Amino acid sequence: MEVLQSFLWQLTRWMQPYYGEIALTILATVLVVYGDVLNKHIKRMLSPYHFIIRTIVFVLVCAFGYGLLMVFTTPLVKQILLMIPGLYRGVIIVGVFLLLGYLAEHRRYI
Repeated sequence: MEVLQSFLWQLTRWMQPYYGEIALTILATVLVVYGDVLNKHIKRMLSPYHFIIRTIVFVLVCAFGYGLLMVFTTPLVKQILLMIPGLYRGVIIVGVFLLLGYLAEHRRYI
């Protein structure tokens, strides 16, 4: 039991300097896996409008909308990660990435 706890603490310590990057990576992966769903909804809403309007809105959503989403939600995700008890934080982060990999596989991205 003590060996397992030691391993879990060590895993958490290895990840500690990278929580910001980990949060950003989680968000980026979610956007890659599910961004097409959002783009389809936007495309459906904009379909009756002229090509130029559709193009401008698409560029604004992709360049600024997704960018702002990443900038403003990364600290929130980092804070959520820090709320996880330290003993389990490392293994939960690994589990989140495995879950994202599974979801990507399920949506045929891998």
